[in-house]
This record gives sequence, C-alpha cells and structure tokens, in this order.
Amino acid sequence: MGERRSLVLDTSAFIGGFDPSSVSEETYSVPEVEKELLESFIPKLRFTTSVESGKLKVIEPQQQYINLVKKASEEVGDANLLSSADISILALAAQLKDKGHNPIIITEDYSIQNVAERLKLKFASLTNLGIRYQLFWKQYCPACGKEYQTDREITICENCGTELKRKPVKRKPIKRD
Repeated sequence: MGERRSLVLDTSAFIGGFDPSSVSEETYSVPEVEKELLESFIPKLRFTTSVESGKLKVIEPQQQYINLVKKASEEVGDANLLSSADISILALAAQLKDKGHNPIIITEDYSIQNVAERLKLKFASLTNLGIRYQLFWKQYCPACGKEYQTDREITICENCGTELKRKPVKRKPIKRD
C-alpha cells in the first residue's frame, strides 16, 4: 500500500482561502485553529462546513507529539513565536507521519515552516514557495547588547528595560524533495 497523502491545515491556510473540499487528499486540522478563526467569518464558515461534510478531520494531537514539537521549536529558537494552535498543527503532522501518512502542512507561517523543517515534516505555502533556509535565532537587547537564550519567555531586557529583538545567528540551506 502506498503512503496516503494528507494535508494538515493551519489558521493561515483558511484565512488565505484554502478550501478542503477543493482537493482530493484527506484534510486535517486541530481544535485551536477553529478558535483562532473566531473573528474571520468566511474562513470560519469554510472550516465548519468542511467539518460538517466530513471532509476535514479535527484531531487533538497526543501529548508526546506536543512535547516533541516544543523541544524542536526551542532548538531552532522559534518557541516564543508559536501559538498553541501552531504547536498542535506541527504535533498532528508528526503524529500522522508516524501512522504512515504522507502529511504536508499548508501554512504561510515561517515559524511553523522552520520547525517543520527541523522535524523533517513537509510543508507548502499558498502564496509563495516558503523558506529556503532553516534559521536558528537568538534574542538580544538592541540598546545594551545583552544576549538571551530564545527558549526563555522574556521580552524586556533585564539590564536596561529595552524591548528585545531577535536575529538569525545561523542558517542552513533546506534540501527540497
């Protein structure tokens, strides 16, 4: 039996106009995406209609995959940029991959794409080809220069009170299939 191709849809996929009923692949998402769509009438309607028709399967990923994603996001420095929906999307893709699916995450979010690359998960963007490099980030204070680990949940410099910025410290070319 060949691998089943499945699409895992994040919030940006629905806001960007992706319609699960327009593709033949199985489509998946997570409960948090529906919560993030509360303010967007048409994307929310598209989400709900897809669920009701049975085209979109909404699954809460298992905790072990959430933990895996959190670890990977800390390793590349994107931990503070991922919402709980983003983490769940990545976790669900990893879970489906382990179950023999060939999942592709449909997302416009560079942090999701960056962590997906770290986890060797496929991704595609609606509007562009996505990123060409995996980035590793560091946080720093633009005023006094103090550097911080990106896995710390801190946004203000402990030395001088300036808002922290982040910059890539290293980039690695991504090998496309």
